[in-house]
Order: sequence, then structure tokens, then C-alpha cells
Amino acid sequence: ADDWILWIGSCVSVNTFVSPQPVEATDDAFWDQFWADTATSVQDVFALVPAAEIRAVREESPSNLATLCYKAVEKLVQGAESGCHTEKERQIVLNCCRLLTRILPYIFEDPDWRGFFWSTVPGAGRGGGDEDDENARPLAESLLLAVTDLLFCPDFTVQSHRRSTVDTAEDIHSIDSCEYIWEAGVGFAHSPQPNYIHDLNRTELLKLLLTCFSEAMYLPPSSDSSNTNPWVQFFCSTENRHALPLFTSLLNVVCAYDPVGYGIPYNHLLFSDYREPLVEEAAQVLIVTLDYDSSTSSSPTVDGTTTGTAMDDVDPPGPDNLFVNYLSRIHREEDFQFILKGVARLLSNPLVQTYLPNSAKKIQFHQELLVLFWKLCDFNKKFLFFVLKSSDVLDILVPILYFLNDARADQSRVGLMHIGVFILLLLSGERNFGVRLNKPYSVRVPMDIPVFTGTHADLLIIVFHKIITSGHQRLQPLFDCLLTIVVNVSPYLKSLSMVAANKLLHLLEAFSTTWFLFSAVQNHHLVFFLLEVFNNIIQYQFDGNSNLVYAVIRKRNVFHQLANLPTDSQSIQKGLQRKKKTPEPISRTNSQDGVSMEGSRPAAPAEPGTLKTSLVATPGIDKLTEKSQVSEDGTMRSLEPEASQLSPEGNPPAALSDGEPWSGEASHSRRDRRRLSSASSSGQWTPTPDWVMSWKSKLPLQTIMRLLQVLVPQVEKICIDKGLTDESEILKFLQHGTLVGLLPVPHPILIRKYQANSGTAMWFRTYMWGVIYLRNVDPPIWYDTDVKLFEIQRV
Repeated sequence: ADDWILWIGSCVSVNTFVSPQPVEATDDAFWDQFWADTATSVQDVFALVPAAEIRAVREESPSNLATLCYKAVEKLVQGAESGCHTEKERQIVLNCCRLLTRILPYIFEDPDWRGFFWSTVPGAGRGGGDEDDENARPLAESLLLAVTDLLFCPDFTVQSHRRSTVDTAEDIHSIDSCEYIWEAGVGFAHSPQPNYIHDLNRTELLKLLLTCFSEAMYLPPSSDSSNTNPWVQFFCSTENRHALPLFTSLLNVVCAYDPVGYGIPYNHLLFSDYREPLVEEAAQVLIVTLDYDSSTSSSPTVDGTTTGTAMDDVDPPGPDNLFVNYLSRIHREEDFQFILKGVARLLSNPLVQTYLPNSAKKIQFHQELLVLFWKLCDFNKKFLFFVLKSSDVLDILVPILYFLNDARADQSRVGLMHIGVFILLLLSGERNFGVRLNKPYSVRVPMDIPVFTGTHADLLIIVFHKIITSGHQRLQPLFDCLLTIVVNVSPYLKSLSMVAANKLLHLLEAFSTTWFLFSAVQNHHLVFFLLEVFNNIIQYQFDGNSNLVYAVIRKRNVFHQLANLPTDSQSIQKGLQRKKKTPEPISRTNSQDGVSMEGSRPAAPAEPGTLKTSLVATPGIDKLTEKSQVSEDGTMRSLEPEASQLSPEGNPPAALSDGEPWSGEASHSRRDRRRLSSASSSGQWTPTPDWVMSWKSKLPLQTIMRLLQVLVPQVEKICIDKGLTDESEILKFLQHGTLVGLLPVPHPILIRKYQANSGTAMWFRTYMWGVIYLRNVDPPIWYDTDVKLFEIQRV
């Protein structure tokens, strides 16, 4: 209580502070009361320094706000210089830290103030002429350097290496911070003794760093990739002498964290876990420092193999951002194993089922982990190949499918849906991913999907079907991506279950109705993708796929209807009038959705009032991917977009300038033309006979028609001869049948590989900062400030 009285006392002087009369920077008695050595918490600072007060000072006595910021930074610099040996110094450092975390967002929200931290403070009484050269440093740089020094401060944020108390205190400038990395893992073998005070202090300093980096939230989204964040740029430059140990500390702290602890049920209810807030903060700082548009530079990935230390100097030197550089240069197998195991353990944590309800701790930072995993795969191709080298990739796949299925009806989690799909799109561009999917699925994570016996490929198809047929309507722009993933893996799927085969045919049935095909300019692409899936499986994996062949035979009328699709104006109009009356895009009839898995809960929509942040639109599939052809020896070669102005699906040529929609007919926004049930909601486009003919003539139906021509009479004959009505007998016949020499020559396998582009870089930036904004509620660092990067909306 005494602390509170002292604090309130110090806040009385806020009146002096708000008055237009400037207070001298040399008036230490006045300024020191702001960080008096009373034990406060960051929550107290937020409660005692209301937003209205900060804005009032900013408008009415700007020089006082400027002096306060300058003095607070000066205290941090002094603390870093001295090494914070006394409790009093540590308290001052933490209070300055909390105060700056509180004030910075209000500096960033005002464009006139934004440059303040990048200016030098003239004659602000830094004392002594011996510091003249230091005087030239902008305030932001002094602040960042002080915080990084403080993050490796013995007895404050790291364990001291002194043998005894007799030894002189370690000089913070002579210590090699690489010996003080916070956790064992990449490039560091020693795991320091856990110390919760150090964890708490690190967390407060990282919170301040994150607040410094958050200037990005106050600028509107722009596709100009030269807009680098000056705070991140300086922090990740060679000016930061702790860049390597700090990068390693953050990565290791995240990947080594085990929330379940020692496996004692309910242990998280008995004592507080000081590591978890640190891990969350570390994950957030890490993904922000890795916010780097790889499409604009030579890729930072290094493919030459090297031996030696964890991160060798390999040519090319890679980007100026040292964090991206270090990440792209990790190459030791044991480091990859440590990172992959850590990320998989944490992503799987929300899925862990225990017999005692709520007995295991559930983490909440899976979105940050997905962004981190994306960055790892995008910036370090060796890591991507390592992930796909063994079935460990399935430990990442299953949690992603779980999150996708769980979030599909919740509009506040559309961003989570996108990042999950983007990761799977990236993985699906590699042959090994398709091969790994053939592993039987036996984990049985409770999901509200039909019970099936089969492989991870079946799981993926069943979850995708569920997203398309019962997901939130804002997911429609993702349908192209979902089906592209299925196309990419289809040539490698050895044996689909009957449940998955029926799901694929149900999608084809839904997407090939006339009302759907004629109601938007891009809808026929989905049919092309599905036909490509069937062709790949029939041509390359016919032998094990009797379930799919049987399903194709049973639904043969769908293929015949497509082949005979009417193209005259009258039929087009008639097709459009059949438009469904219900808003649900796809009927769920004929989907045979048997019983859901035991223990699963249906995917729930967002609770009313849930906060969500807006996202920028994602590029279309033609911008997200580039086509590669798989040669007979398994290597891929990129297909030049110029080779054919139109690809078989009637897709736009890939080489279009950003933001330039393809041809006049597609010029209304993607969102409009994606509304499955809007015939011509935009009023700009109506289907014409020529338009239908332009793509109908390219439908790749030859392989399937040939299969039906050969097999249908045989199956019918067996049924008549043997009086069969039993599926299993027909399946047995199909299993032993062959179409060798009867099908057209196999087409080359086409893979659509993800390609980095500035559109997705901007999407990731808005998504990442939106997650960070919503997750930092205690204290609510950015709440009610004038954020420009996204809008905050209530469901």
C-alpha cells in the first residue's frame, strides 16, 4: 500500500507535467519521481498513466513529454553502463521500461512525433564533453542498444559466471554475451539453471522491444517493400553487438519450451509458469524481426553444404537483416531436429488429450508458431528439405489440419485459416510431402469429421472437404489454394479410402452444377483442379486406388453432364435461375457424412463481441504459385509463363504486374467474383456462350471418359452375370483390373509451387501484427490507440 501512496504522490506532479510550462531537464528531483524505486508492476503503470493524460501532455506540453522520454532512455543507458548491480538500479530500469512501453504507442500514433526518437537531443545535458560522439546517436538507437545490453546483464537477466562474491562484478562491456545464451539448443549446448526473476526481467525488456517495433502498426498497409521498419532494421544490424546471442536465445527459448512440464496433472494450476510469458514474448519478437520480403531480394537461403559452426560464413552474404541471415544459415541436422521437434511439440499441445479434463496446460501462441515455421521454411530451404525428409512433417501437418478444421466456422480466425493453408501450399510444392501423406493415420485426434480408416492423405482431403462445405463464407478465396494442394500431392497418393474418394466426387458434383459454373468468372477453375486430381491418380496411381475408380464409376453421370454442358444463352440463363435459395454455397446432401469422431466438438462460430483485426486481400493462385513440370527423373523445371498465353484451365498468364486483374471480364474485385452464390452481383459480368465454349473445350475429360468406356461395361457385366449387389466384390474386381495400354499417354505432372511475392509479404505483416495486437491484453499495450495497419472489428 505504501508503494501505491508513493506512486499517487508522484502522479500529483503529473499536473505540473501536463501544464504548458516546460520542466528543466536538469531538475532531477522532478524527473526521478517517475521511476522512484518503488515496486510497481507494468499493470500499475498502465492503470496510473491513463491514455488521456499522455495525449494531453503530447498536445499541451510537448517539451515535457520529450524530456520524459529522453530521461527514461538516459536511465536505461546508465543502467546498461553500470551493469545494474543494486536492487535500486534494477527497479529504476524496470520502471523506465514500463513507462516507455506505456508511452511509445502514443508517440507513434501522431505523425508529427514519429521522427522524434530518430532525432538527436541537442544540449539535453548528457553531461561531460567526453560523450560528444555519443551525443550524435538518435534516441531510438541509444534505447535499442541499452535494451540489448540489459538482456545480457549478469544477475539481472542472465546467471552471473562469477566464482564468488569476492570477485569484482563483471564488466558488462567486456563480457562475451555468446557465453550467456539463455537456453541450450542451436549453437549452444549448456542449459542455464532456470531463474524466474531473470525470466520476468527479460519478459519486460522484450515487451519494450516489441513496443518499439510496433511503429509498423501506425502506418497503412502498402505494397512498397522498401518500407523497412527503422527500429527492426537497426536492431538486426551489425550495430547490435548482441545480435547473434539474442537471436539464438529467442529461438532456443521458444523451441526448448515444454508446457507440460514434468507430466504432473494440474501442475499448471498449482504454480505459476514464469517461462510461458517469456516464450510468448520471445516468439513475437522473433517473428517481427524476421518480417522481411524475400521476393524483393536474392533469396537469403544458402544451398551449398558446409560444415563447422552452427552458422558459418557462407557466400552469398545474404540480407542485411542479421536475424534473417542467421536463420537462413542454420544447417546442422541436430539443430534442425531440435527446432522441428520443438515447434511440433508446441503446435500439438492444444491437441493433447488427457483423461483428466483441463489437467494439461494449453498454450495460446500457436499462431505465432505457425508464422515462425513459415519463416523457417521460406528463408531456409535446407530446413524445408529436412522437414520433408522423414515423416516428422506429419507432426506439423496434423496440428495444422486440426486448427483448420476447428476454426473453419469462426470469422475471427480467418487469418489462422490462411496461414495454415499457405504452409500446406508451400509444403505441397515438394514431391516428398505427397509421398509422406501415404503413411497410415492412427493418431486419432478428436475432430468433428467422419470416422475413417486410411492415411494422412485421407485426413487432409476429408478436412478440406469439411472446410469447403461447412466453413465460413469468408474462406471462399481459399478454395483455389485448397484444391491446388490436393492437385500437387495427387500423383503420389497410393490408396485413397472410400470416405475420401466420395468427398472428392461430392466436391466435383457441387462445383459442376450449372448455376455454380455460370455464376462467377473463375468458378470453372475449381472443376479443372478436381479433374486434374482424378487424372493424376488414374494415370500414375491406378493400381492402389480402386476406391476412387469405383466412386468415379458410380458418379459417372457427373462427368457426362460436364462433357455435354450446354453453351447456348437460353440454357445459361436457365442454369443461373436454378441458383440455390440458401446462402450456403454448397449443398451437403449426398456427402454421406457418417458419425463424427468420438470426443470431438463441432466447429463453433465466433462468440459475438469477439475482437478481430482486418487483413489485406491475398494474391490469386496464379500470383501465389508458379508452375513446374516434373521430369521422369523426378527433377522439376519451371514452366515459362510466355510459352502459352493461356494454360489449360484458361488461367491468366502468370506474369502480370501486381494488382493488374486479368482481362476486362475479371476486373471486378476477387471478393465479388468469389461470392459463390452471386450470379453477377457486381453487375459487370454475365456469362456468354463464347465464354463457356472458351473453357469447356479445354476440360481434360479424355482420360476419365476412356476409363469409363473400358470399365463400365465390364462392371455391369459382372453385376448381371453374378447377380452382384455387393460393393466389395466389385472393388475386388477393380483391384485386379488394369488399364495398361488403354489410357491416353500419361500427361506430364504439373506442380504449382508457392513463390514469394510482395502481396503475401504484406498479408503476413498485417496478420502478424493483428495477432500481436490481440494477444497483448495484459497490459493492453496498443488498445484504443490509432492503429492504421488494420482495423479492429467486433464480430
